[in-house]
Amino acid sequence: MHDIGFLRDLALVMLVAGATTVLFQRLRIPVLPGYILAGVVIGPHTPGVLVADPRAIADISNLGVVLLMFTLGLEFSVRKLRQVGGTVLLVTVIEVGFMLWLGYQIGLLFGWGGRNALFLGAIVALSSTMVAMRALEESGFRQWPFARLVIGMLVAEDMLTIVLLTLLTAIAISGTVETGTAFALVGHLGLFVLAGMIVGLLLLPRLVDYVARFDRDETLLVSVLGICFGTSLLAAWLGFSVALGAFLAGAVVAEAHSASRVVHLVEPLRDMFAALFFVAIGLKIDPFQLAHYALPAVLIALTVMLGKSVVCSAGMFFIGHDLRTSLRAGLCMAQIGEFSFVIAALGLTLHAVDDFIYPTAVAAALICMVASPYLLRSTELLVRAGRHIVPRPLRLVITSYSGWLENLRPVDENVVLAQMFRRLLWHIAVNISLVVTLFVIGAYFNAHNAVWFERLGLDRDTRHSVIWACALFLSLPLLIAVYRKAEALGMLLAELGIRERFAGSYTQAIRQVLAKLIPLATLLVLAILVGVLGSTILPPRGVALSLVAVCVFLAIILWRGLVKMHARLQAALRETLEKPSSSPNESS
Repeated sequence: MHDIGFLRDLALVMLVAGATTVLFQRLRIPVLPGYILAGVVIGPHTPGVLVADPRAIADISNLGVVLLMFTLGLEFSVRKLRQVGGTVLLVTVIEVGFMLWLGYQIGLLFGWGGRNALFLGAIVALSSTMVAMRALEESGFRQWPFARLVIGMLVAEDMLTIVLLTLLTAIAISGTVETGTAFALVGHLGLFVLAGMIVGLLLLPRLVDYVARFDRDETLLVSVLGICFGTSLLAAWLGFSVALGAFLAGAVVAEAHSASRVVHLVEPLRDMFAALFFVAIGLKIDPFQLAHYALPAVLIALTVMLGKSVVCSAGMFFIGHDLRTSLRAGLCMAQIGEFSFVIAALGLTLHAVDDFIYPTAVAAALICMVASPYLLRSTELLVRAGRHIVPRPLRLVITSYSGWLENLRPVDENVVLAQMFRRLLWHIAVNISLVVTLFVIGAYFNAHNAVWFERLGLDRDTRHSVIWACALFLSLPLLIAVYRKAEALGMLLAELGIRERFAGSYTQAIRQVLAKLIPLATLLVLAILVGVLGSTILPPRGVALSLVAVCVFLAIILWRGLVKMHARLQAALRETLEKPSSSPNESS
């Protein structure tokens, strides 16, 4: 009977979603709030209940979450993140951090307790990709310069969302905000995210491109959805959020050569499941309970709109954009996003927050959604009002500051040097992350498979020696790459920093010393980092020194082969991340 009941409830949800989108389009009102209100009307908390089965509501919500998070992951990609730019990323980090702190303080001010306040801070920290993009399209601003800034901040927020979901899932599972417990769980979740991204980037884009060569849309769509639900199931099996698994699957598939075809095929499903997702949000809301928290919801919404507008606008202005562009970008970010609903649902499902947090957050989001298009259209009015309010000397300072920043932009040879520095630092960071990941995997394997080693007759020291040796030898190509990249960085810094007019005849000698010190210092820092992270699997001192000696000997003997091995791995990742996507109509 449950299957029939689920189909009945799903049919009702789709019927009311269809009626809602037609009605709200006719009234020229944003449709997303309409879905939520429709869910409230047919939900279990209102008279004349149409959908009341808690299990069916949970199933519909999870279905909507998985598909929505997957499609949002498709819009996020590592290529886009690299194109965002360091300044926009910095502004986004500051904005999310400030709103997280502000939401936390508001929660404490209301007397809601530490965990409720923390989840509230995470809820108000994130903007809505769907609302922002629809506001840009409906207002005709999609191709304007500030729209690129908004898209950059939304992509950066997607990356930060992974961090927030990881942290909050750890806190929800542990039931505490104590540093030790939360840090351990964050480490496990971070390992899942990092390993999933690395393995996924090496395998899944090629698999998707292979399936795309059959030139059959249904085959490609079914295969991609299989990846989506399979990754979500894996995440759930490991004790993590299905939303996190679906988003990671989308982010990895987005790096495929045929990603544009996938997006084209998934778009209709995205609209359908977005409707499911937002209606399911309304199904969980008790309007009578919400009446008691109407004032906090309004205050939270006003805080979000004012806080995000001011912080994002100020950030964009300080990194060199004119006042009008900065203000438009800030106003476009002034809402609560779909990831916020996922965070609220996560806290509710894992019993980490009180029941009132969810409807309060949804009500605040509704207010922001309705106001978002009107805020964006009010830019010119606010600029004209600012001209009359802001004193003339301050306006002169603002104009002068913009011109000064324009003159500081890198040109000619400075651009080339900046690109070289970024490339070398990026390569070093990626390789260090991979080395750290291997040792963290070893520590995780040691913690969860001790019984298996005991059955083989291996004691604790032997177990640690085997695992640490495996991690060390697998890291050899990466360690050599770190050394070579650090050596190149040292040579570049030596050439730039040691001038002949100051060092005279000692110029070359000092440059050579500096060029060698930087890679050695990098390896020393890496050794300390690995030692700290791999302290739980560190073998006895004599064994560790012997393994290091063997590792150095193998590195010298197999240097060329290991360099070639790493080059192939790097080429595979570069091919995945840098090759252009095909057009939707182009066959693979």
